[in-house]
Amino acid sequence: MAGRLLDKVALITGGGTGIGAASAIRFAQEGAHSVICGRREQPLQKVCSQIESEGGKASYYVADAGDEKAFATLIDTVLADCGGFDILVNNSASIAGGSLVPDTPTEEWRGTFRVSLDAVFFGTRSAMAVMQTRGGGAIVNLSSVCGILGTPYTAAYAAAKSGVIGFSRAAAIEGAAHNIRVNVVVPGVVLTPATQAAIPDEAGLTFTASTVPLKRIADPVEVANAILFLASEEASYITGTELVVDGGKSAELNTGAATMEGADMQ
Repeated sequence: MAGRLLDKVALITGGGTGIGAASAIRFAQEGAHSVICGRREQPLQKVCSQIESEGGKASYYVADAGDEKAFATLIDTVLADCGGFDILVNNSASIAGGSLVPDTPTEEWRGTFRVSLDAVFFGTRSAMAVMQTRGGGAIVNLSSVCGILGTPYTAAYAAAKSGVIGFSRAAAIEGAAHNIRVNVVVPGVVLTPATQAAIPDEAGLTFTASTVPLKRIADPVEVANAILFLASEEASYITGTELVVDGGKSAELNTGAATMEGADMQ
């Protein structure tokens, strides 16, 4: 273990799979006690077992981060068991796919917000209260490239993930007086179980990779490393900002030039 998070307690929502699981493992490798929560016990158990087999420290709790009462109970339990926490990663999210705007049911809209934005609010609100008593802390919220770029069928998800960015900026300004840093990681397409469910065939994955300037889909640990950086003291003067981890997707204005290798651009 390199010890970048030595003796820190890190609470990670949605920690059973994908980016959350990769973050929990990386945090533990850096000396943190990774505390993970999610709605399904089996994947949480699996992540904790892996961390412990590598000599790390981990705990898990079954809880829905989008349920206000359940999350409040979780915080009380973590406080009782761990004495508090120094880092919060708000990672729980709904699936990006949905309906076209005219066909979007109100239930779908509100359900997406509950998981992707309300949970960030519940977590950040609780964390800021806890961290004020500990002299500070770091909060990393997960947005999405869908929150900064538009695409069909993602209106609810895009609005919620865009909301994460605006909310986090405001929380960062409030938290600064208490040495609480709040930042956002903005992933592009990542090879998580949700992505594999949405794009189940190899041809679809290959096409998706071809639309990314780096020509591949990210591994969850590549996003986890960005989260780790923002949670660590290496980012001690960084707050209220977004770190985009999307293989260059949001930087590209696609005029077709990228496919014209060797073409005369004059």
